Amino acid sequence: MSDIPIILLAAGQSRRMGGSDKLMQIVDGVPLLRRSALTAMRAGPVIVALPPEPHPRDAAVEGLDVVSARIPNAEEGMNASLSGALAHLPSDSRAVMVLLADLPEITAEDLNRVIAAVDEHPDHLIWRGATETGKPGHPVVFDQYLFGTLSRLTGDTGAQSVVRAHQDKVYLQPLPGRNALLDLDTPEDWAKWQADRSV
Repeated sequence: MSDIPIILLAAGQSRRMGGSDKLMQIVDGVPLLRRSALTAMRAGPVIVALPPEPHPRDAAVEGLDVVSARIPNAEEGMNASLSGALAHLPSDSRAVMVLLADLPEITAEDLNRVIAAVDEHPDHLIWRGATETGKPGHPVVFDQYLFGTLSRLTGDTGAQSVVRAHQDKVYLQPLPGRNALLDLDTPEDWAKWQADRSV
């Protein structure tokens, strides 16, 4: 298991799910959030960004060996979650992986491939998952050099501005299929994915 911490972003509001919580959808018998946390735990120490307590998502990570980072201003967007979780990083962290909690096809092997790229390609500052044809996706690992910049981000754009500013220092690690891209944001997305799985 890697020493690079993994921030699992799970404080969002699922606004496009028509009132239901995408992270609490049942996949393989457990809520998606728990499944994502268990996957991440097979690759490194996990920090889960969560909404203010109490929250139904608390039950999904109950009993897991993860650090819960409460995000009091989660409604401000993804970067509030990112900066709040970064505050829980060990001071000697050399890098951090940022992982969305709604990537149902990402595997621990995928995460470990991206983490391995950090040591295999040390002349970069950002390492991220991609499709086999090179389309950038998730997860994304950031070198400690970028921690300060990441912690100052605001809004809901994620860290795309940081990635763009250091485009020449981004390494893309191909992952199988659409593992790096497939997220489920709407009830229609869920219905199609579940139907495809049952075929």
